[in-house]
Order: sequence, then structure tokens, then C-alpha cells
Amino acid sequence: MWLILSLLAAVSFGLRGILYHAASRQRLDRSLMLCGVFCTGAVLSLLGVFIYGQTWSLSALTGMMMGFFSYGANACMFKGFAVGKPSLIAILTALPPVVVVFLAYLLWGETLSMWQLLSFVVIVSGILLVRYSNDLSLDNLQGAGWGLLATLCFGMNDVTGKLSTILGADMFPTLFFMFITGTLCFGLSWGIEQRSRAAAASLSVRVQEQPAPASTPQAGRGRIRWTPRNTFLAGLVVGLTNISGMVLILSAFETGITSLVSAVIALNVLIILLYTRIYLRERFTPLELTGMATAFIGIVLLRMF
Repeated sequence: MWLILSLLAAVSFGLRGILYHAASRQRLDRSLMLCGVFCTGAVLSLLGVFIYGQTWSLSALTGMMMGFFSYGANACMFKGFAVGKPSLIAILTALPPVVVVFLAYLLWGETLSMWQLLSFVVIVSGILLVRYSNDLSLDNLQGAGWGLLATLCFGMNDVTGKLSTILGADMFPTLFFMFITGTLCFGLSWGIEQRSRAAAASLSVRVQEQPAPASTPQAGRGRIRWTPRNTFLAGLVVGLTNISGMVLILSAFETGITSLVSAVIALNVLIILLYTRIYLRERFTPLELTGMATAFIGIVLLRMF
């Protein structure tokens, strides 16, 4: 059952990645949008607590750690993309399962059988092949530090998610603490960014601007005006995929081995690739096809053994 839940979580996070990609092509504030993403999770998690009569407990506070790690992972990943080579950051952010397998062994003594270890290696290898880009070279490693920090935070997020299930914390209280923490962190980031922009604008030298040409009635027609309100609302919609994935991943952690669940969920990159092929009409490279086939073989091995 954990394998099915993990695959469904991968689909949810793949859909989230597609929406993130679509949002990245728009002129919207990333921090405010992510604040909306986490706000949806906080509200729905709170509703889940009351609907299912779940219990608030100290162990549910592990969700706060999940929130901090999730915030740190997203912040480091976007910073890495801003200052480094996207192909390098993509490869590094595919490695959280490797972090998880070592931490799960150190913390709880989780070990894999020979076939499980083989499946793990095959899946991670497939993901790395999919993420690998031919334009990556050892001469261009800018942003590697941010990519490694993102990987560590993503891995720690998975480990603390597993920890919440080991401590017996109810799911929705844990998720509420995670999402409300992320909401506050991204909201604070957005507020700081707004103040920085305002301060920079006030200190800049005022330049006499020429009057802008009058816009025609057709100008800007059909385009979304990304006001703070629209940006936050877009985040609320994207947040539906995020909380769906988190509910599924915590359910999978209850019965599955931490490292294997993490590896299967990392397959969400395949969903994003299918989107680029079908919607954006991008062709798969031979290396991407090899990686997809390799990852699929890993899933089959997991199912068999």
C-alpha cells in the first residue's frame, strides 16, 4: 500500500511542479505566491483536525520543523537557480533520497534488503539521468552550495515527516504546524522584500520620465494583472496539490521504509517531463528516455521484491 501512496504523492508533487513552472513564467512575487500555497495547507489541515477529531499533541510540533525545512529548501533552491547553472541545481535537488537513506539508518537503524537497495540505486540513477544536462561541466559549479543546502533541507523534511509518524502524532495537527510555519516564514520574507524594494526606491535618484504613450483599449487584454491579491490567490490554488502530496507522503511513511518512500516520491520529475513533452512540445533526449526507463525498472523491482 505504501508504494501506491508514494506514487500518488509523486503525481501530486509533479502537478505542483507543473504549476510552479507555469507560475515562473509569469511576473508574480514568488514569496507571496508560496505564502498562499502554505496558507491553503494550513486552513485545510485545521479543517481536517475538526472533521476527523484528531488530537493536538506535543509530537505534532514536529510539523514546525517540517515547515522550517520546507521553507529553507524552497528558498535555497530558488537562490541556487538565480546564481547558478539550472542543470547543476536540478541534479543536486534530485538527491534527497540519498540524504534520507543515511539519516534513516543513523536515527532508526533502517536497513534495506539487497533487492530493496538495488531498487533504490536504480530509481535514483534514473532520476539523475533524467535531471542530467549535457551543458553541465566541472568548470561551472556556481550555486552548488545553495543546491546542496536545498538537498539537505528536502531530505530533513522527509525525515521529520517520518519522525512524526514514529512519535504517533496525528496527521492533520502535524500538517497544520508545518503549513502555518511555512506561511509565516514566506509572509515574513515577502514583507522584508517589500520594505527593501521601498527603501531602494526611496534612495535611488529620481529620473525625469517621459510620459508613457497612451494605451489602446486592446493593450494588455487577456493578460493577468499580477497584483498581490491575484498572486496570493494563485498560491492558494497551487496549495491544493501541495497538501494532497503531504497527506499522501505521511500516509506512506506510516508503513513504508523512509528511504524507499522518498525515492519513489522523487519520481515526480517524470510527471513534469511528460508535461513538457505534451504541452510544451519539447522532445525527450535519449538520456532522458534512458533515465525514465531506468526509474520505471526500479519501481518494477520494488513491486516484485
